[in-house]
Amino acid sequence: MKRTQRVVHLFIVLAGLFLLLVGCQKTSSQQASSSTSNVKQELLDHKTLTVGLEGTYAPFSYRKNGELAGFEVDLSRDIAKKLGVKVKFVPTKWDSLIAGLGANKFDVVLNNITKTPEREKVYDFSTPYIYSRYALITPTAKASTITKLADIKGKTVVEGTGTSNEVLAKKLGAAKILPSGDFATTLGLLRQNRADATINSTAAWYSFAKSNSTKGLKFRAVPDSQQKPDEVSALLTKKTPKLRKAINQVIHDLRADGTLKKLSEKYFGGDVTTK
Repeated sequence: MKRTQRVVHLFIVLAGLFLLLVGCQKTSSQQASSSTSNVKQELLDHKTLTVGLEGTYAPFSYRKNGELAGFEVDLSRDIAKKLGVKVKFVPTKWDSLIAGLGANKFDVVLNNITKTPEREKVYDFSTPYIYSRYALITPTAKASTITKLADIKGKTVVEGTGTSNEVLAKKLGAAKILPSGDFATTLGLLRQNRADATINSTAAWYSFAKSNSTKGLKFRAVPDSQQKPDEVSALLTKKTPKLRKAINQVIHDLRADGTLKKLSEKYFGGDVTTK
């Protein structure tokens, strides 16, 4: 009799534990579902992640056979997939991208953007997904006189308006800055000897050199001792903290499972996603 009671008692205990575990799993599932739902509520379209980018700056984002391609295009698709939504790209000129985010034209901007004190006052940044090292590029005729970043002082340089490259050039004391809309135009101005140099990223140079002539140009990778790498992040408004947190987690996961590294090797020829 006592043995039967013990068996019954054990059965009741095990049944209770089973119900408790099921309840915990259900609660965890409900919390995950609720978290995803909260993120979707912050999107302009609750079923779509709208991404602003240029689409003209290889290998970050560009056109291939009429379709958008590039590191940040694939990264955007991976982020949207992890969030359980579709992705929509809104190609926009560089000088309108940040303003477009403020005007609610997109949920996030992925366009080789780095953090600056001015931008931080108005916008939020995700965890970095690229550590962009600098390059110093000059016309061949200037190669012997401009060999390091400090030599920019008093010179004419060509940079994208509002970029971290322009900010650095001003900090280094460039005498004049010519505006440029894209990397190819920048290099063209150097070849025409209309500028003494440009500061850009090593990744952009390597990508350009894969399929374009670099004749007449001298490239130098800037050592970290001269200038620390820029941290490239997704740009969001301060009105979407849940979306920012979710994107941070996705970037963390994509780095952990090797996806970021694979994308980097595909588009840059090496890993630019680590310090």
